[in-house]
Parts: sequence; C-alpha cells; structure tokens
Amino acid sequence: MLRANQLQADRAFVLVVDIQEKLLPAIDHHQRVVSSSCKLLQGTSVFNLPVIATEQYPKGLGTTEATIAACLEQSHAQTFEKMTFSVCDEPTVRTAVNNLDRPQAIVIGIEAHVCVQQTTLDLLAQDFDVFVCADAIGSRGQTDYQCALDRMRQEGAFVTTVESVLFEICNRCDTAQFKDMLNVIKAMPPAG
Repeated sequence: MLRANQLQADRAFVLVVDIQEKLLPAIDHHQRVVSSSCKLLQGTSVFNLPVIATEQYPKGLGTTEATIAACLEQSHAQTFEKMTFSVCDEPTVRTAVNNLDRPQAIVIGIEAHVCVQQTTLDLLAQDFDVFVCADAIGSRGQTDYQCALDRMRQEGAFVTTVESVLFEICNRCDTAQFKDMLNVIKAMPPAG
C-alpha cells in the first residue's frame, strides 16, 4: 500500500540546483555532494525520472561540475541558466517544471541556505511534495547547511537521503529495476 507522501516513479522528478565548478570547491563536504548527486542521478535513471538542472550565473560561477555534467547527460537532463536564486522565479525553468506535470520534486544542489532553500520554499508554496536529499546538498558553512535543513523541514519538506529516495521509489525487491538500482548503490557506497 502506498502512502500519500511516498515517492512514486511516475509522479517524481529530480531538480539539480547549481552544482557549478567555481563554487563547488568552497562547499563543505563537496566530495559528498558530488558522489551522492551522481548516485541519485544514476539510480533514478533506472526508473526514467525526468531531470531538470540549473546553473546560477554561469559566466561568473562556471558551468556544471564535470562529473555532475556527465551524470546529467546520461540522465537526459534539461539544463537552464538562471539569475534568480529560486528556480521557480526563472520563467523558463518554472515552465519546464510545470510541463513535467509531476507533483514530487527530489531536490539536490548548492548552496543549501540560498538557492536550494528558496527553491524548496517556492515549490512547497505551489503544493509540490519536496524531498531534499541531505547528503546531496551543501553550503560553505556547516551552520548555514544545518539551519537550511531545519527551515526546509519546518516548512514541510521531507529531509531524506539519496539511498532512502532510491529504495522508496523502487518499492519492491523482486524486479529487474531493483537489481539495477542495487548495482548503482553497491558501486557508489555512502560518502559519509
């Protein structure tokens, strides 16, 4: 039996917020963000989840980090530039998200307390169910990261982890998709 707040492959999409080459090295635990993000992208591709990615002011912050960019390409992601902190305030991205017609957003990216948080709050205001993967987001400072998780949770987001999301979407262990997803998880152990 599915719960009302349970992730479902046919209702969910992945939103990758601004994991860019010039900002990423300043992010606390940035290796964890990259490895967890790739695990999520590879794992959700087993279930054919659509992926939307953004780049905040790429002229100044650079393009998406190379490892993430490769995972996005394999996921057939749509990538958009933006100048607004919230993805929802950029008309082209907002249109792409709405055109998916999927009410569950799995959010990853940087920085947790700026673009990720503002995007999450806006998605919640538009009645999306938002699942924030704590191991695939980050900020430069630990206090900002923790306060962002707390704020998003208080506002109604589900704070979770990449592996939890993958197992929830899968729902069963007797399918070919489970075996494919498990191979992704085994190949990419938790990053701490």
